[in-house]
Amino acid sequence: MKKSVFFLCFLLCMISVHAVDFQGKSYIVMESTHQNVLEGKDIYEVQSVASISKIMTAIVAIENGQLDDEYKIGEEVNEAWGSGIYVHIGDRMNLRDLLHGLLLRSGNDAANVIAKNIGGNIENFVDMMNQKAQELNMTRTHFSNPTGLDEEDDGNQSCVYDMALLMSYCSLNPIFNDIVMKETYQREDGGGTWHNKNRLLNEYEYCVGGKTGYTKKAKRTLVTRAIQDDVSLIIVTFNCGNDFEFHQQKYEECFKKYQNVLVLSKGIYQYHGHSFLIDQDLYYCGQESQNVSLQSTGDVLQVYIDQKPIYQVTHQNFLTTIFKYTRILLGECFNG
Repeated sequence: MKKSVFFLCFLLCMISVHAVDFQGKSYIVMESTHQNVLEGKDIYEVQSVASISKIMTAIVAIENGQLDDEYKIGEEVNEAWGSGIYVHIGDRMNLRDLLHGLLLRSGNDAANVIAKNIGGNIENFVDMMNQKAQELNMTRTHFSNPTGLDEEDDGNQSCVYDMALLMSYCSLNPIFNDIVMKETYQREDGGGTWHNKNRLLNEYEYCVGGKTGYTKKAKRTLVTRAIQDDVSLIIVTFNCGNDFEFHQQKYEECFKKYQNVLVLSKGIYQYHGHSFLIDQDLYYCGQESQNVSLQSTGDVLQVYIDQKPIYQVTHQNFLTTIFKYTRILLGECFNG
């Protein structure tokens, strides 16, 4: 079926809901798939982020290690204080257990063991963390350590926007998702059971993961993700005393306000003499009336919503004039 499309528009239902009051420094609500910012406060303000840093520690380890790799605990644990899983020098533990101790119990000792063994030393691993931050366009972020501790310096610096970008990226990794969604974990080494510090998993049925953080300098920091009716949202808060309550109330509010709405139906579109194949229905999460427009620059069809690039259809087969849909993240969009 061929379709000629020059301008589309759709209306999302407006639902009146009571706005949740935010008592904190900064927050963001981001739709995970397109990294679309739905709302927030001071989303680019930078501060120490405490143990939510371990989200980056975890994804770097997952992408560069093997879960069954076994590591010998060394002197690096003596450089960690605060929250821990209380391993001892000379013990052996596999990466799977260490990652669960890192993300469920916020183990600083686990972070240092992971960093030393994945990076060769902690300094090299921190370089890997910063390289990943650059790849993800976390332009206001700098990591100094794998733990989030900040007593001796300014610690790991970031903003709620960058941390939401990171969580969005990590949500594409099934190993990461499997870990952060667990309320409890039985250690493979027989050392007992760990309970997740993210209590939203138990209190809010749509929560699918997250990470807690706290230092005296950073105060409370929290990253969570929730999914309802195929809408995936991320909330990040800094210095919010009632963070778990705020996250749940804000999710309840936003799932009423925002929905996935069809932007383009599956099919072949004719535009400026080219044929573009959309091989699946395209959706976008939003609230109010939004203008959908198409623009073409030769062999690339660009889909805009309210003048923001959301999708592009690019050339996948140079032997034909059919251009196949390839989704890209909003944060990686081309220049129009």
